[in-house]
Amino acid sequence: MRPDEYAAHDAVSLAEFVRAGDVTPADLQECALAAHEQMRESVNAVVDVQPLDADRLSATGPLAGVPTLIKDLFHGQVGSVCGNGSRLSEGWEVTSATQIYERTVAAGMTPMGRSTTSEFGIMGTTETLAQGITLSPWSPDHMAGGSSGGAGAAVGSGIVPIALASDGGGSIRIPASSCGVVGLKPSRGRVPWGLRQKEPLIGWAVQFAVTRTVRDSAVALDALCGPTSGDVEGLARPDVSFAEALRTPTGPLRIAWWAYPWSGHDPDPVIVEATQATAVLLEEMGHHVEAATPRFDWESYLQAMTDVWASTNAYTIDAFAKAVGREVNADTVEGATLRMVEEGRAVTAKGLLSAIEVETALTVIMNDFFGRYDVLLTPTLAATLAPVGEYDPHALTPAKETFAHWSKWETFLPVFNTTGQPAISLPLHMTPDGLPIGMQFVGGLGQEALLLSLAASVEEALPWRDRRPPAYVT
Repeated sequence: MRPDEYAAHDAVSLAEFVRAGDVTPADLQECALAAHEQMRESVNAVVDVQPLDADRLSATGPLAGVPTLIKDLFHGQVGSVCGNGSRLSEGWEVTSATQIYERTVAAGMTPMGRSTTSEFGIMGTTETLAQGITLSPWSPDHMAGGSSGGAGAAVGSGIVPIALASDGGGSIRIPASSCGVVGLKPSRGRVPWGLRQKEPLIGWAVQFAVTRTVRDSAVALDALCGPTSGDVEGLARPDVSFAEALRTPTGPLRIAWWAYPWSGHDPDPVIVEATQATAVLLEEMGHHVEAATPRFDWESYLQAMTDVWASTNAYTIDAFAKAVGREVNADTVEGATLRMVEEGRAVTAKGLLSAIEVETALTVIMNDFFGRYDVLLTPTLAATLAPVGEYDPHALTPAKETFAHWSKWETFLPVFNTTGQPAISLPLHMTPDGLPIGMQFVGGLGQEALLLSLAASVEEALPWRDRRPPAYVT
């Protein structure tokens, strides 16, 4: 199989070839490595190539032999170097196996390297002092998004059909929209960290992947979901698989749509038009569609998000620095990270409890809203793709100011980390100048099956699979 043939298939197709004996896992890994070499300078998606020996490649499992990338953020094979997107982590090695890595290997996938990430997964763009700038395969002048920017760029450019990712405030969905791929943020507890480590950001962060197609997301979710023994916070595996749910038509759904930034920023006409076009499509498909939005106070939420992110990142980064025997300063971390750590050290227990109270109130609002609607449609990013350089890694920007600035793009994303609901970004539209526009579909807690079924029908009605960016494997 040639690299261009490999890049034309999604993960499910490649696994079928392996199980049929048409190709071997070693063939696919070789294709992925060749694809990376071809795309290395165009996107800068892979920070470290770590191919597996032939005797460790699997020809069984739902995603048998499918090459994938591990996000370079705290997990992977024990003993492998993990940079966390930061100079603070130089030379650090993974010390204990993580649940998602073990399940990835058990599903038959081949982790052949590590994808770039923003520093400690904080920023919504992957432009780091440690690993350089990761670019959208659609434009050398625009970001791939973050924090799972390498995952999005690798899938978007054809290096791998699926890449592990995580999402604490949009970090799966931002790169999915920026790179023209599928990005599902599961419900809280659907793909848990397991008992070895509590979910970061007081549970707002979840793990999963970005993929080439909706069915890749469904099959991967079947492979990666479910609690471990004794995990009281994990969601139980569904009786009907997510892959089977794709074949179960969704009856007419009650769908709300909204494209006007909750942050108060001016709406982007291109994005509003794309969202309205999607709403019309859904109506033509037989769903009941109307303009509606949950109502909440953005400023209160912004302060709560700042306190949660600052305090938990200060705890994590300070503990990591102590473990590796280094100082957190301007020589080891970026400006926004340093300010976040400094401010996070000052967040009191009272301040954090106040943020949790905001979380609780917002969850009630969302539960009420999704009692009246099955799905909420919003743009994934509220403005067209951000250019490279919008983020300055040297700038000592206060945490709240950082979040307020990026809310121009990310306003529709972190809320659903806070409330725990599933959300999927689909690459449905393009700007007049050829940049991808993702649409976000949000469901009630635990409603991934409904979202995936709807996404599959939208994928069929408005297909994107054969759409190729300028930077793509040939």
